[in-house]
Amino acid sequence: MLEPAPTTKIDPTLARGTLSEIVPATATKPAYMVLTVPNTDYRLHLRPFNNDMRPFEGREGQKVIGRVRVEARRVDVCGAGGRLIEPCFGRPRRVQGMVRGTVPQEGSIVVSAGVPVHLVLTAPGQTPDRFREGDFVTCDVKDGASFELVG
Repeated sequence: MLEPAPTTKIDPTLARGTLSEIVPATATKPAYMVLTVPNTDYRLHLRPFNNDMRPFEGREGQKVIGRVRVEARRVDVCGAGGRLIEPCFGRPRRVQGMVRGTVPQEGSIVVSAGVPVHLVLTAPGQTPDRFREGDFVTCDVKDGASFELVG
């Protein structure tokens, strides 16, 4: 069942969700958390920012606010489409949405994809100043999407 979206205003570059699960590291996979997003079916598998799981311990089932960061392979401006993160369940592999802002000091753009996502630009020649607010963009992303707890 979908949970209704909260109505309180927060910074539009921040993601709001519920920390539904913490999955410990195994011999082949690092630890990650599962973030569910209100009013969507998203169950995003995100690593803790700077690989520090301590801020998340004991917060399972609680609402959290933070930054979702992914490294973009190459960001392309496209004419149309939906706002999405693929797949809905698991680690993000593709992001598509509208540019809501830039963070030059991070080398990233903030994209509204159902959830605000900070796309860190990694393709040669791509910098935040090449994108304008309102551009509709799409990209594949590298493994290692993370969540930085803010609130």
